[in-house]
This record gives sequence, C-alpha cells and structure tokens, in this order.
Amino acid sequence: MPQSVIDTLNPVTGLDVALSEGVLSVTIDRADSLNSLTVPVITGLADAIELAATDPDVRVVRLGGAGRGFCSGAGISADDVSRGGAVPPDEIILEINRLMRAITTLPHPVVAVVQGPAAGVGVSLALACDVVLASEKAFFMLAFTQIGLMPDGGASTLIAAAVGRIRAMRMALLPERLPAADALAYGLISAVYPADGFEAEVDKVIARLLAGPAVAFGKTKLAINAATLTELDPTLQREYEGQSGLLRAHDFIEGATAFQQRRTPRFTDR
Repeated sequence: MPQSVIDTLNPVTGLDVALSEGVLSVTIDRADSLNSLTVPVITGLADAIELAATDPDVRVVRLGGAGRGFCSGAGISADDVSRGGAVPPDEIILEINRLMRAITTLPHPVVAVVQGPAAGVGVSLALACDVVLASEKAFFMLAFTQIGLMPDGGASTLIAAAVGRIRAMRMALLPERLPAADALAYGLISAVYPADGFEAEVDKVIARLLAGPAVAFGKTKLAINAATLTELDPTLQREYEGQSGLLRAHDFIEGATAFQQRRTPRFTDR
C-alpha cells in the first residue's frame, strides 16, 4: 500500500502539513514574522507539493499562512549576506524556483488562502497557485526594489500574465500596497470575501474542487499554464541570474539595513 505524503514528508519547524478527505493543507506556521520563508520551510513546501503529485489521496492542495498574514517573503537579511550566512543566497533562489515549478506542474488544483499581507516572494507564491482567494483585509506588495532587489519566484511572468506589462511594471518599480479589492479588479486574484466569513467561503470553493473531475482538472491546468506561462522557466533563470548578483551588492545591504532601521535607503548603484 503506497505511503501518503504525510508519511514520507520530513517534519519541518515552521511548516504544518495535514491531509484530510482529499485536501492537503500546507500552512506556513511562522506567524511572528508574518510567515517569512526560511530555506527549510521553502524546501518543506516544495517537498510536500512534489510528493502530492504522486499521492492518490490528494485531490486539492490548500496553501496558507498562520496568524494574520499569508507570507511576507524570504527571510534573508543584510546580516545574512554581509556576514556570510550559513545558507548561500543562490540556494534560497534555487529552492524557491523548485517550489514554483512544483506548484505550477502539480496536476491537482492549488488554492492560495490569503487572509492578510502577501509581500515579496509571498506574492509569487500566491500567484503560482491556480485559485487565489483573499480576505478583504489582504494586500499584495512587490517590495523587492525597496531594498535594492528585483522580483523573483517567477513574479516577472506570473504578474504580467495576469495583469499585463504596464500594471506589472507599476507593481515592481513603484512598490505600493495593492488592496485585495484592487487586486481583484486587476485580474490578479480569483475572489475577495469579507473577513468574517472568509474561511467558510474558502471551504465552499475547496468543496467544489473536491467534487469535480480530477483528471479533467489536471489536463485543464496543464493546457492553461502551457498557453499562459510559456516564459516561466526562462523567467526563473533570468531572475536567478539577476537576483544572485543583487543579493551580493552594496545596494541590497543598504536597502535591507534601512528597512530594519525604518529609514529611507541611500542607494549608490553598486
């Protein structure tokens, strides 16, 4: 008898995974940092999604965050780079890219449950999913350029595919909070619900997916992603090459330090 994804997945601090009645619930459990992503959490997420592809008990994946936020992005600081952190920045990007490929190639629907802030690569994580459900309290923000970085996690393609070049450029170059209602109007997400009834609405959507034709869903997802995300793999490579250099540049150290000190960064283009 084949083992389930739960049986074969290594436990990861900061990540909660549960399988019940066809729904694999994967929750980033780092509420104190608005669910920022560490390398072990990113790896655990990618492992869970990859294993779900071959688990006959999984029909739908529910991806969310604990507490009041969805995901605040990768938890890498200026100190991690300037002091030679234990994990090279390149490894973080490669694991994020593995996670994005796992989500987009999974034959089952993946539902992002965004009850609060989604920032940085947290936006990429949400948009890689097939259905993005947001609370009215949620917002989306590409904060990369504020700290001297560029979008990654496939955001360059995922956002442009959803909202077009001009809106994608605004989100990336002029990082601002995009409220859930505006994200819906842009075509960035699937639906927005009142905060009070949010979980109940999420359960209704997941129930509809559970009752649907799994094989047809898989072929539909494959066809739509093949038509709209043709540039995803080249994008992940371009972002990897660009971000790897930016993470080692003075401007990132200055930008990240300024963010921590709550001041305006002084970029020097080096």
